[in-house]
Amino acid sequence: MSSPPRRSAPELLAPAGDRECLRAAIENGADAIYFGLDTGFNARARAKNFAVDDVPEIVAILHRRGVKAYVTVNTLAFPGELAEIEQLVRALAAAGVDALLVQDIGVARLVKAVCPELAIHASTQMTLTSAECIAAAERLGIERVVLARELSVREIKKIAQATTVPLEVFVHGALCVAYSGQCLTSESLGGRSANRGQCAQACRLPYEVLRDGELVDLGDVRYLLSPQDLAAYALVPELIDAGVAALKIEGRLKTPEYVANITRHYRLAIDVAMAGKPVEFTPRDIEEMELSFSRGFSPGWLRGCDHKMLVPGKSSAKRGVLLGTVRRVERDRRGGSRAFVELAASVKRGDGVMFDCGGDENERQGGRVYEVLRDGRSLDEPIATGVVALSFARDAIDWRRIAPEQQVWKTDDPELTSRLRRTFTGADPLRRTPLDMAVEAAVGAPLRVRATAASGESCWIESDEPLVAAMKHPLSLDVLREQLGRLGGSAYELRNLDARIDGQPMVPHSVLGKLRREMLRMLDEAAATPPVRAIAAESVLPQLRYASSASIPDSCGRRVPSPTEPPIESGRRKDSPPTIADAPTIRVLCRTLAQLDVVLACCVRECYADFHDIRQYAEAVRRAHAAGSRLFLATPRIQKPDEMGIFRVFARRGADGILVRNLAGLDYFASRGIAVVADFSLNATNELTAAWLRERGATRLTASYDLNRDQLFDLVAAVPPDWLEIVIHQHMPMFHMEHCVFCAVLSPGTNKTNCGRPCDRHEVHLRDHIGMEHPLTADVGCRNTLFNAVPQSAAEVVPLLVARGLTDFRIELLADGPDDIERTIRLYRELLAGRTTGQAVWRELRAANRVGVTRGTLEERRNPLAII
Repeated sequence: MSSPPRRSAPELLAPAGDRECLRAAIENGADAIYFGLDTGFNARARAKNFAVDDVPEIVAILHRRGVKAYVTVNTLAFPGELAEIEQLVRALAAAGVDALLVQDIGVARLVKAVCPELAIHASTQMTLTSAECIAAAERLGIERVVLARELSVREIKKIAQATTVPLEVFVHGALCVAYSGQCLTSESLGGRSANRGQCAQACRLPYEVLRDGELVDLGDVRYLLSPQDLAAYALVPELIDAGVAALKIEGRLKTPEYVANITRHYRLAIDVAMAGKPVEFTPRDIEEMELSFSRGFSPGWLRGCDHKMLVPGKSSAKRGVLLGTVRRVERDRRGGSRAFVELAASVKRGDGVMFDCGGDENERQGGRVYEVLRDGRSLDEPIATGVVALSFARDAIDWRRIAPEQQVWKTDDPELTSRLRRTFTGADPLRRTPLDMAVEAAVGAPLRVRATAASGESCWIESDEPLVAAMKHPLSLDVLREQLGRLGGSAYELRNLDARIDGQPMVPHSVLGKLRREMLRMLDEAAATPPVRAIAAESVLPQLRYASSASIPDSCGRRVPSPTEPPIESGRRKDSPPTIADAPTIRVLCRTLAQLDVVLACCVRECYADFHDIRQYAEAVRRAHAAGSRLFLATPRIQKPDEMGIFRVFARRGADGILVRNLAGLDYFASRGIAVVADFSLNATNELTAAWLRERGATRLTASYDLNRDQLFDLVAAVPPDWLEIVIHQHMPMFHMEHCVFCAVLSPGTNKTNCGRPCDRHEVHLRDHIGMEHPLTADVGCRNTLFNAVPQSAAEVVPLLVARGLTDFRIELLADGPDDIERTIRLYRELLAGRTTGQAVWRELRAANRVGVTRGTLEERRNPLAII
């Protein structure tokens, strides 16, 4: 049997939040660097980021060092921002950026229209979790996909075998508990969207569990949604074997020392794996990585789901390395105190440590070690075993808080920090690009040198004068190696030199030195020169908008005007008379058969079913049809490898259509002629995304929950109104997670194969730090959704939407009982009929609900600090 083909080395991709991080990544072995701009439109708005005007210089620096430059434009875009993004894309294409990381479908279309040669990488924010999802995104011109972090190595390998699109995988850094691109917690609670780079990290806050209304005693387990950090260094060989094209390090908000440290270790892991050797890091290697930043290391989801391992729940802050355990506290001779600690890791004078005193993480005690003593003797060298006494500066520690059996954490090592800084602050490059030379030397002809860098650049140079015969010291291979190999403070190092020497020519060392300097100049110039790209001369937006709309007549058969005709406003031309809109329609999403029965009794003629138990869908369809109503079934938000069977089950249920929540579902059902409505999770925030989803088969689009009041009005003005369906009453789905809280804290098991399914038997809420009790549910794939405790109502906005031509509205139920359902439907019907006002509906809903009602994302102005 033939041996399997040898895999290519994966690209190592490092983050950079500032210029020091750029240098740290370059010098420690990154093949590519990704960074964001201070103009916004990147998913790390809190990073320092870079100015657009500096990008040409940054790209030149990276390319001179053989490193690729990727820029993140990985947020959702609103209609009023597309023109600004178009200009940004032009600037980045001209600067020679190697690729853009993109989340928004409309932005991807815009990039390809502006510059077809500029590569697009699908950000993990695009939530691509299967080969079927990738096939849909590939039609946008996507050339690489950053997979969701929630995939295992086995699932990644299946995807790689089913697609030709190169795959990029996160291997190190912080883990979001929610699927990237699907987290609405910051938006729901504080109006600062994670899909706009403004995550408030609500997952790192403490929560309590209520099971069937009773508080569950979890001891010191409080951080139920805060995963440990991903550290997949040991899995690098498996990821290479799975066919992964790029390994990515998270951390644009991290320090340059972190970037240097983690990049260096993964460079080593890749090189060792490609040499066919096992990747075996020493305890000291792992300790060094943990010291740069760690909430505890884990393989994340790469080994599959182990919910207890992923979220131990005892901390959410950076803690570093477990140093040891307090055995006793004694007074010292200076009148202070010292802690006697049994060590689990090394410690020395000057290290930073923290005592785990329990309670709030902000109240923990810590400081720099003033002295380390063993048997009364002060130690100058690190020590890693036994019991030592640690003393601190006076008043650095509140010793009343320190007690035996408390854990002690090493949070900082100044010697390590200094060593890491030296890797990227020296005058000369630490990392050099291999350079191959071919030399031709013959009497009577100029000396010719061809230089080729491993990064791809090459140049030809030759001497000004022909060579003459040597009288004493003819040119030799050794002389050429010595003189041309003097690359000094350049970014190159000589790897191979081949020479063809005819006769016995003489070459002065000054000539060789001149050629060497000219060669380096030409190589640097070649590396820094941006590629010649075809960039659209005029704005592409008018034609792109027209082409999208013209290909899809609206449901009334109305023609869309050309770019030269008066623009559309609220679905009609500005110069045309208003038309009488169809009567507004209310659709209701039900979570149970009992809710569906109540809704059908209220004569709702179009419903959605989103049940925990999908085996009830056949009965739900039967009941809806018996009542003369249409029923659409809601798909899960995530589709992974081996889960296409769920779609096949849905297709056989005889429903009137499907509410799709991922790209794979959109393609599957539309291709079979089944009516499809695109839900909020497909993130339609602008007209280019909306048009593409329509082209793919969606009859209507649910406006993204990331839109606030004004942004929603902008979207309504940008597309025909009958494209849109607006959710006007709901509990906002905040976290959507592969992590299962039911399994983690209410079961002895570790995953869905052994958890016993407590989600089938119990009603569970998570109580947050201000006492709100948020409902937790599980779907057919055992993925959890945490809903906002407070329902959100758009009652005050509805009349304004109706005035703009909107006719399709939705109410989403959660745990509502019959009386609440009937009241909610009645109030919104009266509102749409003009028999009451939005404020009246708001007041009655608020009075009837135990926790009140919020305007949420659709209030006029929001307090972005409300979540904190």
